[in-house]
Amino acid sequence: MTTNTNTSTAAETRVAIVTGGSRGIGRAVSLQLARDGLAVVVNYSRDAASAAETVAAITEAGGRAIAVPADVAEEKEVAALFDRTEEEYGGVDVVVNSAGRMALSTIADLDLEALDAVHRTNIRGTFVVAREAARRLRAGGSFVGFSTSVVGTQFPTYGAYAASKGAVEAMTLIMARELRGRDITVNTVAPGPTATDLFLDGKTPEQIEQLAKTPPLERLGTPEDIAGVVAFLTGPAGHWVNGQILRANGGMI
Repeated sequence: MTTNTNTSTAAETRVAIVTGGSRGIGRAVSLQLARDGLAVVVNYSRDAASAAETVAAITEAGGRAIAVPADVAEEKEVAALFDRTEEEYGGVDVVVNSAGRMALSTIADLDLEALDAVHRTNIRGTFVVAREAARRLRAGGSFVGFSTSVVGTQFPTYGAYAASKGAVEAMTLIMARELRGRDITVNTVAPGPTATDLFLDGKTPEQIEQLAKTPPLERLGTPEDIAGVVAFLTGPAGHWVNGQILRANGGMI
């Protein structure tokens, strides 16, 4: 009788993998999904300490979480990430690919090694994670990728980053259509200016103030703003939204 109860409880627990889940928007998503009752696998590439802190924050609040390292662009490491998730929690219901890399430069001055690094994480990494998600997500599940509102605003110096995220947007509806009949949604969230280390790094206070005033709401977004959007898309209330790019940016283009 005890075994049957445990099995039922495990089956009822939804499970999420959040790549880049230890910092910034990824951390906020991990914490939000855990609050919503999901068991969370916090993926990280190098910063084990931040991943451990995120897991501790979840478990101390009564949630379930583990940290698992993987480079999203390495297919064997991503497969091992999904294997570890299935071993620990029995399956995968939500995959949020928030791992990303940014390099700011005019196109004329762009270092091509920086371009390759951005595209390796943002394009190849998204494809590798999405491919594994397409193979393993359970019925009723969701995949959420990440783009940027700069694909629409097209600010100078964002050429490499916006190009990589344009590729993510291009694959969103295609993947949703390829998963026809499996009851799995595929969407992409495209944040506007959001107060994370990735966004703030290298910007002057004046630049940050100017960007904060760009949306009609006249403030920077917060990681929690974006996490709420992800929670909606991956929860029951958002399951009719599929194949879409959601620009969570306070009213920018």
